[in-house]
Amino acid sequence: MPEISRFLGIIIKMFFDDHNPPHFHVEYSEYKAIIEIRTAELTEGYLPSKQLKLVQAWAILHEEELLQNFENLGKDIKSWSKIEPLQ
Repeated sequence: MPEISRFLGIIIKMFFDDHNPPHFHVEYSEYKAIIEIRTAELTEGYLPSKQLKLVQAWAILHEEELLQNFENLGKDIKSWSKIEPLQ
């Protein structure tokens, strides 16, 4: 599972050839969550409120890059790219 980005103790990952709808996985401390890319909504798991808001803001800023990575990882495990962290 490639690490797409990392910021403020938050790790963003995607699985190879994952199921729809397009989403990404988040790890923060002992918490794990899944965020839908198009809506930036939490669909599974839990994140503290502050970290959830940061991840959602980052997801909105990078929606196109996230969608491209999700599509690429479904086709070729080598064609994905890192995404700039939240600054």
